Amino acid sequence: MSLAVAVCNSPVFSPSSSLFCNKPPAHETLTLSLSHLNPPASSPSLSSAPPTSPFCLRLLKPPAKLGFGTDSVPGGVLKRKRPMRLDIPVGTAAAEASVTTETPREESREVEREGDEYSVYCKRGRREAMEDRFSAITNHRGDPKQAIFGVYDGHGGSKAAEFAANNLCSNILDEIVGGMNDSEIKEAVRRGYLETDSEFLREKDAKGGSCCVTALINDGNLVVSNAGDCRAVLSVGGHAEAMTSDHRPSREEERNRIESSGGYVDTFKSVWRIQGSLAVSRGIGDAHLKQWIISEPETKVLRINPQHEFLILASDGLWDKVSNQEAVDIARPFCIGTDQKQKPLLACKKLVDLSVSRGSLDDISVMLIPLSRFL
Repeated sequence: MSLAVAVCNSPVFSPSSSLFCNKPPAHETLTLSLSHLNPPASSPSLSSAPPTSPFCLRLLKPPAKLGFGTDSVPGGVLKRKRPMRLDIPVGTAAAEASVTTETPREESREVEREGDEYSVYCKRGRREAMEDRFSAITNHRGDPKQAIFGVYDGHGGSKAAEFAANNLCSNILDEIVGGMNDSEIKEAVRRGYLETDSEFLREKDAKGGSCCVTALINDGNLVVSNAGDCRAVLSVGGHAEAMTSDHRPSREEERNRIESSGGYVDTFKSVWRIQGSLAVSRGIGDAHLKQWIISEPETKVLRINPQHEFLILASDGLWDKVSNQEAVDIARPFCIGTDQKQKPLLACKKLVDLSVSRGSLDDISVMLIPLSRFL
């Protein structure tokens, strides 16, 4: 029995190794003999080794060139070709009739925005990813006194809050037409909320849910709506007036609605939950609890007057630690007086810092809207 082994370009048996001469032949044969083996004479041989050698190791000289196409060079080294230059056209965007912004990606630790129409400050809590979002559309249809704002508090991830921030305000505006009375406006907002919820649930990866609070300013009217426990508080001459009611299973009417539709509400460590899971009873998303977590908002409409100083929209990260009146008292010195003295963004930061100092570990988003600009 004999065996021939061919080794190509081996670092051990390389012709450049000091084990071999400087100019090796194209093929070299190394014969290994085992004296204790005596193979039969009829055994086939795969090489020209002597019959008495059962093993034969053949070393092949490496090829002079290794590469692909015209870019290969001797010695097996590949020369990289410089990539073609990519020219990205830079255009000038046309003037927009409205400006939309939303919270940057959840990796952000803090987010702030400041403008003439609103200021907002968001701070991430103990979670690795920010689940709060916000949106603002101002100068709607070219009218500086038409706008809509929103704050969204996600749970079970940020997908629902992100979707609501990108779609809810636009869906509401699509339903609003001129000449509507109060009841028609409320119904238009309701359709906007329901449509947003329906669109999100049709998404391929519609996980989690989001509480929402929105403030529409249209033809001198302030239209405030919510689904969940994001809250809106209005300063009326320094007095805090709640514009929304939190949707939680601890509310008797919410608990009755859930139980009458076959669900159950229980409490653990003083927190009321639906099906032992969610602590809010309305919102966008929550497909697995959709039978009880509805997206229908509650809406209030009022006519803006000079006594209406500013509106605070915030997630429950603020309201769980700061009362309505406290929030107004802290923000008011930064929101009244001349334009030079007004610093609403600083007011937002003061409120967030107060909640954190009192032990909040939740994401906190605070938006402040001066209303004198919309009179």
